[in-house]
Amino acid sequence: MNNDLNASIKQKILQAQRNEITEHVIYKQLASFVKIKEHSDILNKISQDELSHYNFFKAFTGEDIHPDTGKIFIFVSIAKIFGLNFGLKLLENGEGLAQDAYDRIKQISPEVQGIIEEEEKHEHQLITLINEERLKYISSIVLGLNDALVELSGALVGFTLALQNTRLVGIVGLITGIAGALSMAASEYLSTKHEETDKNPLKACIYTGITYIATVVLLVAPYFIFKQIFFCLFLVLVSVLSLILIFTYYISVAKGLNFKKRFAEMAGISLTIAVINYLIGITIRKVFGIDI
Repeated sequence: MNNDLNASIKQKILQAQRNEITEHVIYKQLASFVKIKEHSDILNKISQDELSHYNFFKAFTGEDIHPDTGKIFIFVSIAKIFGLNFGLKLLENGEGLAQDAYDRIKQISPEVQGIIEEEEKHEHQLITLINEERLKYISSIVLGLNDALVELSGALVGFTLALQNTRLVGIVGLITGIAGALSMAASEYLSTKHEETDKNPLKACIYTGITYIATVVLLVAPYFIFKQIFFCLFLVLVSVLSLILIFTYYISVAKGLNFKKRFAEMAGISLTIAVINYLIGITIRKVFGIDI
């Protein structure tokens, strides 16, 4: 090997070394706040494995590397706020990016293959590790979000074109949204009650209702704040796409699904309904000669 290659490989080893010590601390901190002992034990075991990987790389470099405190803070905070499952999947996605570095390091030690296999084993362990309540009721959350986005965003487009009065559109949209939330929550309660599932019907109903109402409040808020009717409509469409983007990304990471496909599908449905209601709003305004 030439000196340039040696320097390049050493840099890769140092990067891998820092990655391992950082993840050692992350898994250790996550294990400290997990209440289920078997989950905590697995996280502690993975933490120790990461430390052994760090020491393996240290034998080549002879250097001590400090963990990335910023990365530790970010991933631990994400896991606490958005759920352990989401945080772990996001962390494992980052480990996948390190495979190129490991492949380069294999040039000097075939033992790196064992580390790669352990990393893959960690991923499989983590897939079945967590059974969080928020993921168990994710279908109820999706139901509330999807219906609110599709139904209310479409309705607001229609109301905007037909009524063209921000406060009136906001009031009508709020009434429509609350009625829809109550109806959807009741339907989810009855549906869950008659399904063969371990979900609690009341909890499923609450998850659906709260998600629906929160979405309603976000979508109608511009009509109570601003006076420009079409600016409000623009903010509604931006909010719809932003919610779809954020929520689809969360679900895709937490459940290992295809993000682009799910985002395109959900955004396409919502925008198609909005366009249809746009045309309906114009038609109603012209046919009935509404001028408010």
